Amino acid sequence: MRNLIRAATLIVAVTAGAAHAQENIKIGLITPLTGNSARVGQQAKAAVELGAEIVNGVYPEFATLPLAASAGSPNLKGAKLKIITADNQGNPSIGQKQTIRLVTEEQVVALLGAYLSSVTLAATAVAEQYGIPWVVGDSVAVNITKRGLKWTFRVMPDATDFAKSYMEFLNDLKQAGHPVSSIAIVYENTDYGTSVAASVREAAREASLPISVDISYSANTTDLASQVLQLRDKNPDAIIFASYTSDIIRYMKALKSFDYRPPVIIGDDGGFSDPAFVANVGNIAQGVLDRSAWEKGKPGSVTARINDIFKTKTGYELDDTSARNMQALFVLADAIKRAGSTKPDAIQQALRQTDLKPEQLMMGYRGVKFDSTGQNALAATYLIQLQGASYVVVWPEKSATAKLIYPFKGWQ
Repeated sequence: MRNLIRAATLIVAVTAGAAHAQENIKIGLITPLTGNSARVGQQAKAAVELGAEIVNGVYPEFATLPLAASAGSPNLKGAKLKIITADNQGNPSIGQKQTIRLVTEEQVVALLGAYLSSVTLAATAVAEQYGIPWVVGDSVAVNITKRGLKWTFRVMPDATDFAKSYMEFLNDLKQAGHPVSSIAIVYENTDYGTSVAASVREAAREASLPISVDISYSANTTDLASQVLQLRDKNPDAIIFASYTSDIIRYMKALKSFDYRPPVIIGDDGGFSDPAFVANVGNIAQGVLDRSAWEKGKPGSVTARINDIFKTKTGYELDDTSARNMQALFVLADAIKRAGSTKPDAIQQALRQTDLKPEQLMMGYRGVKFDSTGQNALAATYLIQLQGASYVVVWPEKSATAKLIYPFKGWQ
């Protein structure tokens, strides 16, 4: 295996060195295109492809975004991005195999993805062995950037950041006179859910907020009666879910079947941001909260225009996950431009030196600047709430576009 890696690395280095003469800069996207998270993966693919279209074309109306106003990468003779997408099927071992294939056969110079934290953990370790930069835009597990890796960079907040935001929101709710004396955590039992749950436990401990219910479950579980009855019996003031699409849809239907409305439901993105969630259970999930750093903004704004293009192409609006993937591509493209090279080590160095300001981003981060672990130290989040057929920003108050609905309405 070591000989294979050394040989493949040599091949990549030689071909990458010739990229100045190539028309395309090959970027690999590993995401679930089949399986339970297929809709999310397909949205991510569409978002990254649109991001590449913006980089490759001339969009003066998006001039605040890196590379949008010029065609291709100006320091590489206008070379264009080419996105090569691979299906990880939601499986860590397949994610690893796809990483090897994209590096050795497709000869990509950098990677994006892979949505499910368990897949991202496994696949980024392989990219590390090959010395290929990986920019993470959509996986939250804390240990993705806590393993001493040198080739992995995460643009978005991690689970610890989100958990602290949840506690700040609940404290604000308490200060407003609403009861917040206990919470529940409900999470799917892979790296994503367990990492979120661990972070929420620690944040709740620091906030002196008791956890009355702590439920771990398999995302393939179909009978949720005992879990919902347990929640109803303990009656926490807020429930935080870390769930994927199919399982959170089942949970919402189960809550309605038992006529149980907790005062607050907070979703840790995942299935809550999938358009399929609103399409399937939006009418019984009114008032549910979700974390997000995406807000399409006022008509005519850069973000609103990008959203309009995306909706024209796909029939859907951008959501937090798809927008985070597009933002990750923009960060990577900016690094390639500044590197003036497609050599992986030059891109890695440029990523380390990234210092993007809020006005250069399409997401609501304070900027992009990676710390020594590869984590964006300036990442931030909003809380959005499902009101009618769409989500609106309700927290923090300074960023809110609508007033918080309390308590959770659910269904009529």
